[in-house]
Amino acid sequence: MSEKKKGGSALLGAAFLMATSAIGPGFLTQTSTFTGQYQGSFGFVILVSIILAAIAQINIWRVLCITGLRGQDVANKVLPGLGYFVSFMIVLGGLVFNIGNVGGGALGLNTLLGIPTTVGYVIAAAIAIMVFLFKNAKAAMDTLTKVLGAIMIAVIFIVIIVVKPPVGDALKNTFAPSTGIQPLFPAILTLMGGTVGGYITFAGAHRLIDAGITGEENLKEVNRSSVMGITIATIVRIFLFLAVLGVVSKAGVELDASNPAASAFKQGEGEIGYRFAGLVLLCAAVTSIIGAAYTSVSFLKTFNKSIEKNENALIIAFIVVSTAVMIILGNPATLLVVAGAFNGLILPITLGICLIASQMKSIMGPDYHHPTVLLILGIIVVILSAYMGIPTFVTKMGGLF
Repeated sequence: MSEKKKGGSALLGAAFLMATSAIGPGFLTQTSTFTGQYQGSFGFVILVSIILAAIAQINIWRVLCITGLRGQDVANKVLPGLGYFVSFMIVLGGLVFNIGNVGGGALGLNTLLGIPTTVGYVIAAAIAIMVFLFKNAKAAMDTLTKVLGAIMIAVIFIVIIVVKPPVGDALKNTFAPSTGIQPLFPAILTLMGGTVGGYITFAGAHRLIDAGITGEENLKEVNRSSVMGITIATIVRIFLFLAVLGVVSKAGVELDASNPAASAFKQGEGEIGYRFAGLVLLCAAVTSIIGAAYTSVSFLKTFNKSIEKNENALIIAFIVVSTAVMIILGNPATLLVVAGAFNGLILPITLGICLIASQMKSIMGPDYHHPTVLLILGIIVVILSAYMGIPTFVTKMGGLF
């Protein structure tokens, strides 16, 4: 394969890795629940959260890919030792949410084929582990995330055709929500965190660094891949929104809170819709297991040469530990609370670090100038995400004592 083709494949792979890392079991539940709650007005939430997420991601990818430094290394250059703290938060969040991803994969297999959840945990993990047994694991990862991402988009689109959502009403409410704007604010911040929060935004940037697509000369390609990732996640979010809206807009329809996406698909398309929901959930879970494991380990590998040398083995170990915890403990409630609390702080901290780095010539180089508009918009996103994240952290941690 030519270098140009390899680079193009890595750019698309990074976009799909970021997007499919965002599209996990939580993403499906979140989107379905909010659509049931806000109906057409949820379109406005998607629109605003995507704009804010794009600002955050373009800022972060730009700094990381121009410098060729991963998130933890940028943080250590801004303030020595800070990278270790960032890595701790990312890895803790990645591990605990991966436990949830394994559970989501088992639920998907149970919904799709009726496989018992205990067996489903092992199968979902095994599919993800197989990727990292290949000699060229990163190329295999790129291919699988693209295929599973495409399957999710196609399946949800079929459901949209069947349920015939009120597209005109959705479009109108996207720009003039009938609920008003104020009640939608918490949902906007929740969605933004679900699109670029925690490890998610770093998944694609670290993949580009691994592929050697760095430096200011590759900035155009980096920006294109970043926007592509957000766009893919947005397409799935909009399609799922429309599919669920087509069901809940009908009088007297309520979703099952334990599995809202499957509930919507079943009410819209019967038994085959229920099976479709299982397929989407399985694809979402497997790609998120891959994204969480790959990105979490990438936050450790620059601290020790042996970690970098044995990267694939450590990624597999990460998945095995997540699966073992899920089998032995089920969803560990306290760990999930702690990880959720830390996750709310990751975006404002890491974006803030990248914005500071963007102004430091010792990191970015003497000739680099970060666009002022991006800097100002980035600061606004830091303030908004901190506004949501800090009270959430205090509330969740306070609830443990």
